[in-house]
Amino acid sequence: MNKDYYALIMAGGVGSRFWPVSRTEYPKQFIDFFGVGKTLIQSTYERFLNICPPENIFIVTNEIYSDLIKQQLPLLTDNQILAEPLMRNTAPCIAYGSLKIAELNPNATIVVAPSDHTIANIDGFVDSIEQSLEAASKNDCLITLGIKPNRPDTGYGYIQHTDYVLNTDTDLHKVKTFTEKPNLELAKSFLQSGDFLWNAGIFIWSAKAILNAFEKHLPDMYEIFNVGRSELNKASEKEFINNAYLQCTNISIDFGIMEKAENVYVLPSDFGWSDLGTWASIYEMAEKDYVGNAVIPSEQVLMFDSSNCMVNVPKDKLVILQGLHDYIVVENNNMLMICPRNEEQKVKEFVAEVKSRFGNKFI
Repeated sequence: MNKDYYALIMAGGVGSRFWPVSRTEYPKQFIDFFGVGKTLIQSTYERFLNICPPENIFIVTNEIYSDLIKQQLPLLTDNQILAEPLMRNTAPCIAYGSLKIAELNPNATIVVAPSDHTIANIDGFVDSIEQSLEAASKNDCLITLGIKPNRPDTGYGYIQHTDYVLNTDTDLHKVKTFTEKPNLELAKSFLQSGDFLWNAGIFIWSAKAILNAFEKHLPDMYEIFNVGRSELNKASEKEFINNAYLQCTNISIDFGIMEKAENVYVLPSDFGWSDLGTWASIYEMAEKDYVGNAVIPSEQVLMFDSSNCMVNVPKDKLVILQGLHDYIVVENNNMLMICPRNEEQKVKEFVAEVKSRFGNKFI
């Protein structure tokens, strides 16, 4: 296993689209949605054990989740948990993590990935990451993984690529454009064109390449972190980072760097990926009965004349559903949500209304 390969796992989101199961104090990355005995972040961590040494896996998260990280990933040292004092999107956390890793190993090549994705084909995932790590270690490039689309999905961003490849030994294509979540007609045209991929939000680059990109495209942010790089991996790191984040703008790595840089490449990939963005994605991936009901857990849920429902309730709860079709039924912490599957995008509206009426008690 290559000692110069590192993983930076982003685990700071609150997962509001999965309310009421995912809440601010216990968000979706720490939940076992499929009843497999592993949470999303535990599964993500285990995937990267196939790629880099355990001491080279770092988790960047909001400081309020540090204890949860330690509980679910007890083999991590304190230095492998990067605690953000504020939520500032993906660019600051990647700048922080990349500089911290570069101070440990200037020759590092890093894969950056969210903690809450699911991967069906682990071997295919490992192969794509290792191809990208090898290419990034030898070339001044920023790599992202693009998922080959099988439907005109409006819930994902898209990456358009050219026919130009990094070199003849790879399938890394030069990126032409990034597009935010399109409408249905545009998504259909993307699918028909054949040169668009879903944006998986997984990045691979050398520490040197990404820090050069920050210096060029986000110079203020680069300077904020670079001025205190000697404090990283020391007892004084926390104080420095707390001050640095107060100065950072809220900006994504996509908008801040990837859409501006000229050395961006994408690897077309297909390994059964889902970003688990909504209850619909859980439904799509879950096992279903012969009439399309996905029930997790299923021990004490009785369905009568009901079909195509997504049901997620506590194990000790007896639930009987009669005549319900195409609905989401979710209960957790004395909160119950029943919503048509085709209106699940309103979950964030529900959360906002609950917060408005009851404060943070149920959020």
